[in-house]
Amino acid sequence: MCASWIQRVGSTIPRGFSRYFILELLKKKPLSGKEIIDSATKQSEGKWKPSPGLIYPLLGRLLDEGLIEESKDGKYQITRKGKSTADDLETVTNIVKNQLDVLFRIGNVGRFAAIDILERISTMAAMLSSNVSNMTKEETEKYKKFLQSELRKIDEPEKKKGKEINIE
Repeated sequence: MCASWIQRVGSTIPRGFSRYFILELLKKKPLSGKEIIDSATKQSEGKWKPSPGLIYPLLGRLLDEGLIEESKDGKYQITRKGKSTADDLETVTNIVKNQLDVLFRIGNVGRFAAIDILERISTMAAMLSSNVSNMTKEETEKYKKFLQSELRKIDEPEKKKGKEINIE
């Protein structure tokens, strides 16, 4: 199961990635759809070239959700709501990176736990990204609290282990 998951993730862009990639790009400056595609291709050194059939419908959804807006010159720019969404993702990403760093340092069991957590987060992120425009503020807060509690669960065993090491 893990090998097939790793192979799937390693060979394709995870669901929901394109959405946040676009938001992160637009935080820097307004871009056209073609410039977004070109940026993805350049940053991935040609390994990922999103099609117009992916990018333009996604831009339409981001417009509908109020996360971006189109300027008179045909470029897309991020809105306050879009920046807030991108910043929330960046915060969660940093927390997850720190947690995974700890897990990878504790050997094979840690790697297994990290892969399991990544799979859960990936599934949850896909579900959230496809439903985010329909979620109320209360539902969004509920999911944030849930994610934070799950990350704390990862922290607790490591803190206990650290205390045990310090005692000896």
